[in-house]
Amino acid sequence: MLRAGGGVAGAVAGLAGSRLLEASQGEEASLGPAGSAGDQGKLFSPVCSQISAAGEQRLEKPFRFALNTATIMGQKLSVLEQIEVAAKAGYDGIEPWIRDLEAYQQSGGKLADLRKRLEDHHLTVVGAIGFSPWIVDDEAARAKGLEQMRREMEWVAELGGRWIAAPPAGATKGPIPLSAVAERYRRLLELGQQVGVIPQLEVWGASKTLGRLAEAVYVAIEAGHPQASLLLDVYQLYKGGSSFEGLRLVAGSAMHTLHINDYPADPPRETINDSHRVYPGDGVAPWDRIVQILYEIGFRGYLSLELFNREYWKQDALQVARTGLEKIRAVVAKALKNFSTQ
Repeated sequence: MLRAGGGVAGAVAGLAGSRLLEASQGEEASLGPAGSAGDQGKLFSPVCSQISAAGEQRLEKPFRFALNTATIMGQKLSVLEQIEVAAKAGYDGIEPWIRDLEAYQQSGGKLADLRKRLEDHHLTVVGAIGFSPWIVDDEAARAKGLEQMRREMEWVAELGGRWIAAPPAGATKGPIPLSAVAERYRRLLELGQQVGVIPQLEVWGASKTLGRLAEAVYVAIEAGHPQASLLLDVYQLYKGGSSFEGLRLVAGSAMHTLHINDYPADPPRETINDSHRVYPGDGVAPWDRIVQILYEIGFRGYLSLELFNREYWKQDALQVARTGLEKIRAVVAKALKNFSTQ
């Protein structure tokens, strides 16, 4: 398996010259609010991209905020209750889990009614979390995974959503050659194009496949599709050993959502797990640098709060959601304030 410290990093560097814009060729398709048609497929951002005093006006709110419902998973709320919590807390969007959408439908709910509820609460579906095995080596299992993903993307489309997570589910124990992953991701993108939903390649830090930012960038470029995009996560980048400086090489238009969270200094990277995630600013993540890089590369998408903290799950869901939003706004405001004075 190629890792960022070896072949992948070298391959990415080599691709930067000859194939930097290859993925942007072909049929034009919008990449959403974070970018325009002219930005599509550009996975790299110029390293020297800086915002000058005479350039883009500083925005009071350059990012939008969403609630990934994992954050309140332990409270065992229905998807209707999750929507109420996200709206009352003040979020712009929501990132539901596929299993909750499935439970809603199995109980007799209609996605058309759910979409109306979302619209009434002025919430955008910024993605959805599922675990379709689209990436696995077994052809029969992969075919079933693609059918599962098609169905789930159709649900997202019915809710007015445009993106869905594409994690390396089923491929976490052993490495899959990145060239094969790229071919499979392209197939998934083509499927998404038929449905009208973009699968975002997700990094899982503990995974043997797509565990690092460099791997995901390589796969997205090699997929050669204009809608290739990344779903990154602060905790996952840390867990997988990816440097946050690597974000400088990713164009903001290639990301629509970023999972936001924080991590403590202890336990160490080797043993830390999802349950240790904390509110942004309550851990040791370098927030000023992360936010400033996101701003510089032109990311204008959603920061989606994704936590799996069991202590938070014991608390009132609305209070957790509100606290999370306050913490996100605080780290963003502080980072941009410090940025503007440099």
